[in-house]
Amino acid sequence: MPISPYLARLRKSVGNDLILVPGVAVLVGDGAGRLLLVRQSDTGLWATLGGAIDPEEHPEVAGIREAFEETSLRVKITSLVGVCGGPGHTITYPNGDRASYVSVVYRADVVSGTPEPDNDEVTEVAWVLEDKLAAVDLHPFTKTLFTDLGLIP
Repeated sequence: MPISPYLARLRKSVGNDLILVPGVAVLVGDGAGRLLLVRQSDTGLWATLGGAIDPEEHPEVAGIREAFEETSLRVKITSLVGVCGGPGHTITYPNGDRASYVSVVYRADVVSGTPEPDNDEVTEVAWVLEDKLAAVDLHPFTKTLFTDLGLIP
């Protein structure tokens, strides 16, 4: 997974140690009760669109940027769903880097484009009915996020 220049500089100082990272998750809906999920290239598991917020970047702008980078979609943020963090929001990446995320979660609608994987961070995209999310092979982080938001039991 690509890492921002900011996080790359920080990692040079702290190595793999646990760091607190502000993040964004974008729940892109299609108006038919489905959410867009992405299959992550590093784990093969399904997740929301999103990622780290860059220094001095507004969370909404980060969400719009991440959606475009991962799927080529232009989206419009429609609402703030919540902010999630704490136990279950820590990720250990394949290279050993550890990050504890506090994620700003937004709902968004597609403005333009057809979802396509970037073939870097994302290998596949899929629309999933919200009431079927629990049956999907979700990344543990995403499962915790959906549980915290009440989208899955």
